[in-house]
Amino acid sequence: MIPLNEAQERVLAGCQVLDEAVVPIGRARGLVTAETVAAPEMVPPFDNTAMDGFAVRSADVADAPVTLAIAGTLAAGSAPHVTVGPGQAVRIMTGAVIPPGADAVVMVELTEAAPDDATVMVSESVPVGNHIRRAGEDLVVGQTVFEPGEVLTPGHLGVLASLGRYQVRVYRRARVGVMSTGDELVEGPEPLGAGQIRDSNRHTLLALLAEAGCEPVDLGRIPDDEEAIATGIRTGVDTCDALLTSGGVSMGDYDYVKKVLNEIGDMSWMQVAIKPAKPLAFGRVEGIPVFGLPGNPVSSMVSFELFARPGLRKMMGHPADGWHRPPVAGRMAEPLRRRADGKTHFARVRVDYADGRYRVRSAGGQGSHQLSAMAAADALAVLPDGDGLDTGDDVSLLILR
Repeated sequence: MIPLNEAQERVLAGCQVLDEAVVPIGRARGLVTAETVAAPEMVPPFDNTAMDGFAVRSADVADAPVTLAIAGTLAAGSAPHVTVGPGQAVRIMTGAVIPPGADAVVMVELTEAAPDDATVMVSESVPVGNHIRRAGEDLVVGQTVFEPGEVLTPGHLGVLASLGRYQVRVYRRARVGVMSTGDELVEGPEPLGAGQIRDSNRHTLLALLAEAGCEPVDLGRIPDDEEAIATGIRTGVDTCDALLTSGGVSMGDYDYVKKVLNEIGDMSWMQVAIKPAKPLAFGRVEGIPVFGLPGNPVSSMVSFELFARPGLRKMMGHPADGWHRPPVAGRMAEPLRRRADGKTHFARVRVDYADGRYRVRSAGGQGSHQLSAMAAADALAVLPDGDGLDTGDDVSLLILR
């Protein structure tokens, strides 16, 4: 067996950063910037009001309550066509340009307009600049907005749109193919025959890829036929940036996937000192990374989290500190037992946050076939070799949700 960190290093070394591409901001969420973005214009572009109310000269309301003449109305989106003179006020809507002469805004709640709309009574004084958003208060021309390596969230995309940037240079989203093999696998709701099982891993992995920000590609279910499997793998590496398979990676396994990958790829078949997900295959076929994950459903998911997800995030340009899920501290709310076996265990647990830390309980059965407990889990608890943990013990967690 090899240590977890050594297996992860082998995988990461075989995953190269993808090309850059210019994409519309509508398709950029979750991608990583490959350029420095500087502001070509000010945000906001002009002084404007943060409130509905009246634009005034602050000196005119210093002795409030006072009554001012209403000189006009300004709506958001209109050019300022009126000036605020001494003893005057202009009705103004949120986002509208501050009119010449005004140096403050009184919010509407502190005013009362006369029935004929000719005057307004202001009940309180306000300082210069009250409720005014200044031009360039958020961004000024030439200011660096985003550096390369920034993961684009909805907020980032809003900033780009506010600057008139509707395209951005990023590292490409990885297209990742997922294939299932095996005559025993059944797709669809029809009754199972003797020895048959339903194909769950492919659907799980496709969903995990989408959640990780990749573009999942369903390569379908392929029968136990060497030629068909070879064709499926070649199709995957011809059309995708990476390929996932599940099953057939144990030391004792001999199936067509393993035979084909050994013939056409440069593969490493590893036994990692972890449980679940001990067996792992990784290599390259025609330069394309291929992840051979275990066949047991929970093992497949844990292997994806520990190996495929970090490798794919590296490929999509994420900074090194974002390849792996960061460990967080928790405390056991109940005992979690295991057997000493020379491996690190990743237990499926549920967590809740109280008193400044995560409290941790088992999510259910810990067998590598018990997918329902994995579905119920919020996190993986990292259990070092030994007998397990007792109530009150500290534990390291990988939060999944």
